[in-house]
Amino acid sequence: MQLHLEMNELNLVAEILMERMGFATQRKESYNEILDMVLARDLRFDSGQLEDLACLLGTEKCRLKEEISHEPNASLKENLLAKLALLERAQERVDEACVMF
Repeated sequence: MQLHLEMNELNLVAEILMERMGFATQRKESYNEILDMVLARDLRFDSGQLEDLACLLGTEKCRLKEEISHEPNASLKENLLAKLALLERAQERVDEACVMF
């Protein structure tokens, strides 16, 4: 399944994957494969990779919402909200690709 993401969405997904590589244990190999594909701009994921990516983005969305709720600085909160909006757009596209697979 070919997934289409805008450049800023691709960059965010790559950033999230790189951040999570250090924490992932069971999915580290899958995340590494997905990261390689994202960096190569080759988004022809199989169903398992799409599911892993959807799960990762969902987890990141929850983490980001939690961070936003505890951020006292209005300027930083605004930046986090913009990141959340971008993440939600990317997650929506990944979820659509999962359904279409």
